[in-house]
Amino acid sequence: MWRFDEVFSSSVLLDFDKNTDLKLDEHELAELGETMRTSLADYHYFTTLTMNGATVGVTKPDVIHVTFKDGQILVFFVVKPDKPMPLKGRLTFGIYDPTMYTAIDFPTDKDLVAEGPAFAKCQHKVVRPDPDEVLSQNSSTLTDAFFNDPTGTDMSKMFATRLEMTC
Repeated sequence: MWRFDEVFSSSVLLDFDKNTDLKLDEHELAELGETMRTSLADYHYFTTLTMNGATVGVTKPDVIHVTFKDGQILVFFVVKPDKPMPLKGRLTFGIYDPTMYTAIDFPTDKDLVAEGPAFAKCQHKVVRPDPDEVLSQNSSTLTDAFFNDPTGTDMSKMFATRLEMTC
């Protein structure tokens, strides 16, 4: 589930409230979900999966469900790896925006979980990179990457909170 803050949610309300009643009805929410399903495909739904360091793609969700509650947009969908990810070696699961336009975070480490009995044999660790450390270690390459490709780079995943598992 994604929860957008009130400021972003209000801008989405203005864009998708076709009947201008300051609410998002069922049809408008469905349109928003389909727009997100289509437009976020280019960004792999902000999902990054790796298996022993190699990137694993994701499949397009069947549907993205959207609700508007207490002034916030809530988005529900499922992405699946585009190939099997056996539970062996080092696996990582994270969410980030390669354009760095959207800040994505998890309030607590408990928000990143692996469910199911098969994961019990794996060691789990939530990694929250220190932005100052990432910047100091990569300042020249980050600057070059940003100015040479301002639409987004894989460099931004260095800042992303992620779940690392060793199985």
